[in-house]
Amino acid sequence: MKTILHTGRQIFILSIILLLCSCSNTSQPGSDSSHNLIFNDLAASWDEALPLGNGELGVLIWGKEGKLRFSLDRSDLWDLRSISWLEKDEFRFSWVYQKWLENDYKIVQDFFDKGAYSNSIAPSKIPGAALEFTFEGMANVIKAELDVATASAHVEWENGVNLESFVQADNTKGWFKIENVPDDLALELIPPRYESDTDSGDVDEVTGQDLRRLGYTQGETIVTENSMTYHQSGWSDFYYDVVVHWEKKGSQLIGNWAITSSISDDKGEASAEELTQDLSYKTALRKHLSWWEKYWNKSSISLPDEVLEKQWYLEQYKFGSAARANTPPISLQAVWTADNGKMPPWKGDFHHDLNTQLSYWASYSGNHLDLEIGFLNWLWDVKPVAEEYTKEYFEVEGLNVPGVSTLEGKPMGGWIQYSCGPTVSAWLGQHFYLHWRYSMDREFLKERAYPWIHDVAVFIDNFSVEDESTGMRKLPLSSSPEIHDNSPQAWFSQTTNFDLGLIRFTYEKAAELAKELGLDDEAQQWEEKLALWPDLAFDESGLNFAPGHPYEASHRHFSHLVAWHPLGIVDVSMGDREKQLINNTLQTLEEYGPDWWVGYSYSWFGNLYARAFDGEKAAQALRDFANCFCLPNSFHVNGDQTKSGMSRFQYRPFTLEGNFAFAAGIQEMLLQSHTDVIRLFPAIPKGWSDISFSGFRTEGGYLVTAELANGELSEVLVKATVDGLLKISLGSSDKFIEKEMSKGDKVKLYLSDFKVSGIEK
Repeated sequence: MKTILHTGRQIFILSIILLLCSCSNTSQPGSDSSHNLIFNDLAASWDEALPLGNGELGVLIWGKEGKLRFSLDRSDLWDLRSISWLEKDEFRFSWVYQKWLENDYKIVQDFFDKGAYSNSIAPSKIPGAALEFTFEGMANVIKAELDVATASAHVEWENGVNLESFVQADNTKGWFKIENVPDDLALELIPPRYESDTDSGDVDEVTGQDLRRLGYTQGETIVTENSMTYHQSGWSDFYYDVVVHWEKKGSQLIGNWAITSSISDDKGEASAEELTQDLSYKTALRKHLSWWEKYWNKSSISLPDEVLEKQWYLEQYKFGSAARANTPPISLQAVWTADNGKMPPWKGDFHHDLNTQLSYWASYSGNHLDLEIGFLNWLWDVKPVAEEYTKEYFEVEGLNVPGVSTLEGKPMGGWIQYSCGPTVSAWLGQHFYLHWRYSMDREFLKERAYPWIHDVAVFIDNFSVEDESTGMRKLPLSSSPEIHDNSPQAWFSQTTNFDLGLIRFTYEKAAELAKELGLDDEAQQWEEKLALWPDLAFDESGLNFAPGHPYEASHRHFSHLVAWHPLGIVDVSMGDREKQLINNTLQTLEEYGPDWWVGYSYSWFGNLYARAFDGEKAAQALRDFANCFCLPNSFHVNGDQTKSGMSRFQYRPFTLEGNFAFAAGIQEMLLQSHTDVIRLFPAIPKGWSDISFSGFRTEGGYLVTAELANGELSEVLVKATVDGLLKISLGSSDKFIEKEMSKGDKVKLYLSDFKVSGIEK
């Protein structure tokens, strides 16, 4: 079977070489093992395991107490018990506002945070089960490897035993194959410990609450000669099944596993028992390799910095493992729920005050809209739930989304300023806008992008009030994630730059999209409403949190900067005034330092410096992220693991948003298109002379491949996926080349083309 795998990789590598022959410097996973995770032993903890996944299923492969352990997970395993506090009279913004005015805010904290979130075990993501393998000599591992090209894990032992495993990219089951099977090999299906005589009493949502607090009756495991089945009933009528099926032929053992639930049953999907009956390993592997070949052919990079290049490929690998068009979006831990007897950190939920958004930043220029669309599909599916929440909590019409939500899109509580923030749906709306801009899909524009942004604008219009001192619009109360945490001071009486940036973006894009659809009256309406809102607050220190509230202490969340990045309604390309404002802002961030930053802060910082055309500092921030805030398997764990002064946070709750924001930062260094002009290599460190990228997608729907050789532009290939006017520049130049292109057109550009005077911006 090992020969088959090598043959598949040879075909994969050859196809890449043929595809990218015009840009031979571009690196690809599979050409060697430099992007792989390679260890001389199995990880000793679940969060350092080898991760495999397909958006629906996930597995972590590691070693526990001398056994090989597969931690099995599925994205829709959720305890969705009813939320009684949603039915209480206190669940209204008007009540929160009144208590804030009365300086009686502790009652709000107790209701929304302690009562609804911290002290409540559920709703929450829950784990699946574990599969353990044991045999004599298990401890004598020679190599444990994650092959990112083939999305497969390999473990070799001194006694000649070999394991190969993958989660099938195009089917909801995982596979394992063991060569040279020892006679004493034993398999055991290990259920989560839902029932026990003791309870740790841990109610910390960061480290995870004890699973036993869920109150489940322990499920039943049925074992036959070549299968194991675990059935677990959850809250109300929810249940899930884990099935493992195998067969032994000579010295080889082949098996697969699947998890299904009452949710998947309701959708008419096959049962876990049905899924695992087919043990055609060769067929499954061939289809799996074909999917990943197509995935890796979408985009690639080559950098002179091995740390950054490898980390980028590992992030792309994790995105391909965690996202699909027809699965739930990437939650805090996606398909890799904690396997430590506890609930996942922060309940593994959907945090929309940063986490879900950052998780999709890299998908746009990385040319993975086919997977990114799963985020938007889910948002659209839960839109009716969000509209009902908007009516109940804000008591107005329009669209807002809970900032902390369940699989069904229902609010979960927490720090109320953000878990029920007024502009959550506006930030989510940017992703509808970006999908339109990168795809130029007019049906999506008409049916999804504009309706979403339109409804958000309606909500803002209905919820906002007139500022009697200025005659302009404002929010009754505003916040800036997660400034002042959950204190009364976290509410601002004036609209923060975070909320204001998202509000201005919403009206601006509502007008833009209405015009694109020929709805001129609606476009004029949105422009008039935009004019009623004030400008962003700033002073000599740069962008502020709110008028009179500058950035004056280190903080993890750069929420006051969203208008600049990711929204792009402030940009260095707009003129000297904006450039100075951005430079002052960056200087202020540096002056106060990273004492209370986390991993995603460094990823975001890298993106900010890339947008400011500072490649040296962008690369350094991203390098600090990779070196200090990731475990050996590349998982982002929030705190500084090196204790080298990069942050005073040194804890390790695993979340994914920092990983994917890192990848976006690398892409921003290589290509930007948010200003209607495509910028090639806008933020490259001076020492980087040989660089390339292939297949990057831009706003306007162009695919771009480019190479720098010996510090000079070698060649640029541009393909139009729709009709449009190409505008492209080199570096941070204000001059650009302009060319009309039709769908399917390809154009080659060289350094000499950019040296000719272009159009002045």
